[in-house]
Amino acid sequence: MAALDTQTYTFTDKGRFGVIALGTGILFTALTVVGAFTDSHMFFASWLTSFAFWTTIVLGALFFVMLQHVTAAVWSVVTRRAAEALSLALPVLLVCFIPILFGMHDLFHWSHAEEVASDHVLAWKAPYLNTTFFIVRGLLFFAVWIVLAFVLHRRSVKQDVDGDPAHTYAMRKISAGGIFLFAFTVTFAGVDWLMSLNPHWYSTMFGVYIFVGGFLTSMAVLLLVFQMLRRQGMLEGVVTIEHFHDFGRLLFAFTVFWAYIGGSQYYLIWYANIPEETVWFLARWDNGWKAVSMALIFLHFIVPFLTLLFFRVKRNTVLLRVIASLLVVMHFVDMFWLVMPTFGPGVHFSWMHLTSAIGIGGLVMWMFWVRYTAHSAVPASDPKLADSIAHRV
Repeated sequence: MAALDTQTYTFTDKGRFGVIALGTGILFTALTVVGAFTDSHMFFASWLTSFAFWTTIVLGALFFVMLQHVTAAVWSVVTRRAAEALSLALPVLLVCFIPILFGMHDLFHWSHAEEVASDHVLAWKAPYLNTTFFIVRGLLFFAVWIVLAFVLHRRSVKQDVDGDPAHTYAMRKISAGGIFLFAFTVTFAGVDWLMSLNPHWYSTMFGVYIFVGGFLTSMAVLLLVFQMLRRQGMLEGVVTIEHFHDFGRLLFAFTVFWAYIGGSQYYLIWYANIPEETVWFLARWDNGWKAVSMALIFLHFIVPFLTLLFFRVKRNTVLLRVIASLLVVMHFVDMFWLVMPTFGPGVHFSWMHLTSAIGIGGLVMWMFWVRYTAHSAVPASDPKLADSIAHRV
């Protein structure tokens, strides 16, 4: 069990969480790679699903950090260091991006020269949808995200040492510009890695849909992390029920926003009834996909919405933990729903979906724990720390 110095907020014992996460990540990643030799097509599809799932979560943490700086938020100061640490798992995800590059011909229809030559739509999109530019853009996306995450974290850690308020203003300026870069890169990443699986279909709302789902799930993951720490006796009186209440409000707000974007995208396409647009939703309704689509509506929106609507639920740690866990699971279902209909009719769930999700997740959480326990668990010299601890809803 990990232990924390209550005066300095530094870890005196890092516990075994990091070791367990690393071992789990290596084991399940290895099992998934073994599966690649038996069914390479399913391996790449399941890997892309899990990669998208974890990447959106980690990017959500990065956005949370920048958002708190830009808004000069007080309540979230005690929670910011954990979000910073989660965003520092991006280099792990960059490594996990490599199998997708090797599997481009299995995943992306537009990567086949003969298909492009015989399809005027793909030929028209070829200046953008081509393997070289795809790789360059992917590396550029990760470069932007990693630089933002590391620069903000470095400033935050430096402030722990010297207590200089200038770091707070510097982080706010970096975040103000960083949010614009984040918006563009996340939008194009969603287009490249998920929307281009169906290169004839497009939606101007798709990038926002990907962002909202990732940010919502990131808040759920952070809530679960802080509940785990509290159950181990850490951060008592620092991260309080008031902070959990605010996390609950964020979960409620972005559950509604996720449903709004998803619903708006659907209804506009349904109303226009243009065949090349409706075909994307038909593929996610026929051949058994109706059950998955309905599950997303009820379990990703209606149940969390009706539960988090009430004040007392947002202050009940057990119910919050249940809803947060449900949202994490349903975000994976959402990524599964986005990716898998591309690869043939029928709902085809493989054991590799499970092993890849656990494998990548283990590596991400290992890196998170290494980064989180390397410094104080909260920004110890932040000028707003005392007010954040004393925060009341």
